Formats: sequence, C-alpha cells, structure tokens
Amino acid sequence: MADGLAIFWLTDEEAVETVTIHAAKTRLSQLLARVEAGEEIVLARGKHPIAKLVPFAPAPPKRQFGALRGTLTVGPEFFESLPNEELVPL
Repeated sequence: MADGLAIFWLTDEEAVETVTIHAAKTRLSQLLARVEAGEEIVLARGKHPIAKLVPFAPAPPKRQFGALRGTLTVGPEFFESLPNEELVPL
C-alpha cells in the first residue's frame, strides 16, 4: 500500500479504492471530486475499513395525499354488483 492507497477488485466492473485516513485528510478535495464523478472510496484505519465515501443520492419526494384529486373519476358501473360468472371461485 504505497502512499496510503490500495485498490481492491470486487468484480470485473467494480473496483473500490481504499484510502487511509491520513491520505484522505491531505487529499480530501480530490477524493470528493472523484466521488462526485460516481466513484466509491473506502476509508481505512490502517488495514481495517471503517467508512465509505459514496455519491449523495437525494431521497425521492414523498407522496402527497390527494395529488390526483380531480384527475381520476369512478363511473357508476363500479358500484354495481358483479355478474355471477365473475363470482365463480377459481
């Protein structure tokens, strides 16, 4: 592990770089730029991983109750009884 860096391959497509805390403190801006570009970086104390830097993904917006009010309608046939052939058990 030269210069506090090591690379571990998890799969052929995905490589995760491990950076010691000391190296991360001296190059935090560079690491954050790489994370913004989509990379994942593991922070380690010595040889033991302790944290992972990943790109921030905002939570999806919460559903708003009544958001579709007035856009959907239910016809009167919805409230009619079902025909007997549809009520036969399978």
